[in-house]
Amino acid sequence: MFDFETIRIIWWGLLIFVICGFLVTDGFDFGIAMLLPFLGKTDDERRVMLNSIGPTWEGNQVWLVVLGGIAFGAWALVYAVLFSGLYTAMLVLLFGLFLRPVGFDYRSKLPNPRWRSAWDWALFAGGAVPVVVLSLVAGNLILGLPFQLDADLRSTYSGGFIDLFQPFALLSVVIGVALLCLHGAVFLLWRTEAALAERARKVIFWSSLVFSVSFIIAGVWVAIGLDGYHIISGIDTTSINNPLAKTVEKANGLWLDNYSQYPGLCLVPLHAIIGAWSVVWLSAKHYQGLSFLTSSLVVICVILTAAGSMFPFLAPSSTFPTSSLTIWDSSASHYALQLLFVATVILMPIVMAYTTWVYRVLRGKITVADIKKNNNILY
Repeated sequence: MFDFETIRIIWWGLLIFVICGFLVTDGFDFGIAMLLPFLGKTDDERRVMLNSIGPTWEGNQVWLVVLGGIAFGAWALVYAVLFSGLYTAMLVLLFGLFLRPVGFDYRSKLPNPRWRSAWDWALFAGGAVPVVVLSLVAGNLILGLPFQLDADLRSTYSGGFIDLFQPFALLSVVIGVALLCLHGAVFLLWRTEAALAERARKVIFWSSLVFSVSFIIAGVWVAIGLDGYHIISGIDTTSINNPLAKTVEKANGLWLDNYSQYPGLCLVPLHAIIGAWSVVWLSAKHYQGLSFLTSSLVVICVILTAAGSMFPFLAPSSTFPTSSLTIWDSSASHYALQLLFVATVILMPIVMAYTTWVYRVLRGKITVADIKKNNNILY
């Protein structure tokens, strides 16, 4: 079907595709949850916010499950290193996600204002905690994780949860929070009206500003103040490789190597910044649907910026660069990747078609009148 080198690149592309699918769909859910206690001034408005994502948030979260499945099936060694080394962070992520289903289901069960306010903050945490954890992990992947592989490819991780809070990783958190608040506010503007929609429009401007500034600062930091990684030994991309057999250089500015070799990649981060301000303009002109598509493109461009910079690395090691994992030495076998690819080709179009159908059927604005009319059946 495909040679080993090609199928590895295809699976790297599928990995990035699923990450994009997760952050585009579940991203606006996280953004709306983070905005919930601040944007909704009344209980009805907060219920409007929740019901704008109520029919689809559970399906959106499935992308995260798919992401874990792809990592386990196609990149088992990367999965093992990340989930063992970042065990505490993954637990915090899961506990944050646990707050969402119970928050949605129990928030409106009682009319007591204190009860509902408590669940509003729980839902806020259910949106903010995953964004913070995932942004910290992304920032630390760019910095490199402190792990070492022994001769049997067993990983020893020398860091802790607190060590994830490094300055560049914290800047990544600012980027992640601002980006998904922007994405959530755009979706909210699309699905609501009146005063709530106007408040969302203001959030779009400020979150776009914070995102653009922090994203540019991060780019400059990567260019002149951050160590990157580069394979300086030969590596056979067409066969199974031992990760410890290669030689990796760690030096300032190396994450820009791919941008130097392929200048067209520079258009990706540029489109992220231009797209963020295009969202502001489109929202002001009341092109809500196009504004949402543009904010989705911004999310995708941010992911592609990092992915394009790090390729072919998946999990660089900051303490023992030779232990760094790449797509060439941490993938499943050729046969396994081809078998998984066949299953993906069959199932993914079904999932995409069903997702598209759900969003089409459940399109339209949610209003306070809808909440009052369906008080007992909506969130």
